[in-house]
Amino acid sequence: MCGIVGYIGKKKTTKVLLDGLKELEYRGYDSAGVALLDCENIEVYKALGKLENLKEKTKNILENDYNLGIGHTRWATHGKPTELNAHPHLGEYSYVVHNGIIENYKELKDDLIKKGHKFISQTDTEVIVHLFENINNKINDTTQAFKDTISKLEGAFSILLITKANPDKIYFFKHGSPLIVAKGNEEKEVLFASSDAPLIGLAKKVVYLEDKVGGVASAENIEFFTDEFSWSTLPESKQFAQKNGFRFFMEKEIYEQSDVVSDCMLGRIQDNTVTFDEIEPSIIEGINEIKICACGTSYHAGMTSSYFFERLSKIKCHVEIASEFRYKEPLLSKDTLFIVISQSGETADTLEALKMAKKAGLKTLVICNVDNSSMTRLADFTILTRAGIEKGVASTKAFSTQTIVLWLLSLYFAKIRNSISSEKMQKELLALREVPKALIISDKIHEKTKRLSKRYLHGHGFFFIGRDVFYPLALEGALKLKEISYLHAEGYPAGEMKHGPIALADPELFTIALMPKNLLYDKVKSNVEELSARDSTICSISPLDFELSDDFIKINETEHYMLEFFEMLVVLQLLSMEISIRLGNDVDMPRNLAKSVTVE
Repeated sequence: MCGIVGYIGKKKTTKVLLDGLKELEYRGYDSAGVALLDCENIEVYKALGKLENLKEKTKNILENDYNLGIGHTRWATHGKPTELNAHPHLGEYSYVVHNGIIENYKELKDDLIKKGHKFISQTDTEVIVHLFENINNKINDTTQAFKDTISKLEGAFSILLITKANPDKIYFFKHGSPLIVAKGNEEKEVLFASSDAPLIGLAKKVVYLEDKVGGVASAENIEFFTDEFSWSTLPESKQFAQKNGFRFFMEKEIYEQSDVVSDCMLGRIQDNTVTFDEIEPSIIEGINEIKICACGTSYHAGMTSSYFFERLSKIKCHVEIASEFRYKEPLLSKDTLFIVISQSGETADTLEALKMAKKAGLKTLVICNVDNSSMTRLADFTILTRAGIEKGVASTKAFSTQTIVLWLLSLYFAKIRNSISSEKMQKELLALREVPKALIISDKIHEKTKRLSKRYLHGHGFFFIGRDVFYPLALEGALKLKEISYLHAEGYPAGEMKHGPIALADPELFTIALMPKNLLYDKVKSNVEELSARDSTICSISPLDFELSDDFIKINETEHYMLEFFEMLVVLQLLSMEISIRLGNDVDMPRNLAKSVTVE
């Protein structure tokens, strides 16, 4: 999930680009860069890590005049976070920035290498600029060369390209990744950005590009390659733009999950298998056990993944609450892979647990959303979730991306350990590819949770119940409700009801029952019937009708239980949010909580 910006105009181009990238830094902070064109000279500045590092490199050129420029802030997909892999990428006389993935880059790259092109990065993006120059060198027509380049690319991508061969223009194209074109408030001024926020105050008229729409812009004119575009008016509030019109950041982040999960998987499913640039197969050599340590929502993602590691990778897996793990005098053996999970990479208890594992000589891996955090600097290996900045205190997209990474990791280990058949691997990969679709929220589902929310504002508590991976999902659903509504809720394995908790059942006890068709449906149904017989109020979430439900939320029928898992996740998040809104609470900043818990 990278961010791109572009500018043509009379303002100080470097400052416009840096200001725009600041608004997009939540989309990636592995590295950042700008390419600035002055007549026929292109100057390029890149920096690893956060945008401040790029600002330091460019502080002496802020007042320089440039015709135009393009900029980029990066989440790594192909290639590790290094300056060489940072955008913009260069050919002999052109530069490109890109958000997305070029799926056929290997074939294109191999062909270009045979033709004498030399590549210096590990990225898929670099192939774009070499392909463009290879074509342009033959036909000497930059616009047609750009069109021909686009026609040969497969995948999801938004592109800005500048070239010395036509130094007063920016070429642009959008397919699958967001890109906006704007007419600036000043005369002869054009801007580009991945979202609204960088454009607020600089432009009012914009085109939200549809897929397969591109063109070429100069100071005098924006020429689109198609008639399928329309001009819109920008919102005037930057915060409104940051929220994309949603009422709360949490609501926006719930809706973003489909996109960020797609970003999370980019480059990690290739050639019908799972790959990670960040780790080596040797990570699992000599390992007989996985120990996962985390807190809160991350702990629930870890619990979910323990089923994957044992079921798919065929390796023992234990999950620990970090705050308890530190004081139990744990037995740590060097045949254990120690995995920590944290949205921020700064969670105090989890960080201390990681230090203990390092001191004991264990291999360590962190699943994290923030590069250059304390945990990513300390662990032997890091896998980034690419969720982007999560402003709502109650985590939503952090959980979905962590779960995806851990599911992918279990398949990666399964392949190395030969513990999975080809047929089973393909079934899992097929389901993974369908997850973004499962996370798309229909108006019908959101409206249903909004209507039901008014029935669940009282009572003496909630049971969230499920079995297998739906047990940690029940825990996560209960946590979301507690965090933002301040109502008492508990998550339980459905089969544990009769071992004590069912004593609380009465009409004022609300049961949220997770009833997937593809996993232990009859068992869960029996447990819910027991609660119903004791007059608990039942709200069931399932693709199958259940006649004992007082309230019923129907999800889609699918062929894999994890697609049901992610659909139910969205329902639980929305229901908690709508209950909190009805109670008049601050959804984004619930009382007594902080986004990152950096103290014990």
